[in-house]
Amino acid sequence: MGTKKYHEREIRKLIRIGNGSMCVTIPIEELRELGWREKQKVVVKREGKKLIITDWEK
Repeated sequence: MGTKKYHEREIRKLIRIGNGSMCVTIPIEELRELGWREKQKVVVKREGKKLIITDWEK
């Protein structure tokens, strides 16, 4: 499989996991730039028709 063009890397699919949950993958480059790690807690907020994902701060 070939490499995706930059604008195509921004497009992601929702994937069903279990009965009622869905997930979306985040590009590894973005996670590295933010310094996020596996199992890190994040906050998901809805603003209109958008979901905003931010780092969880205790």
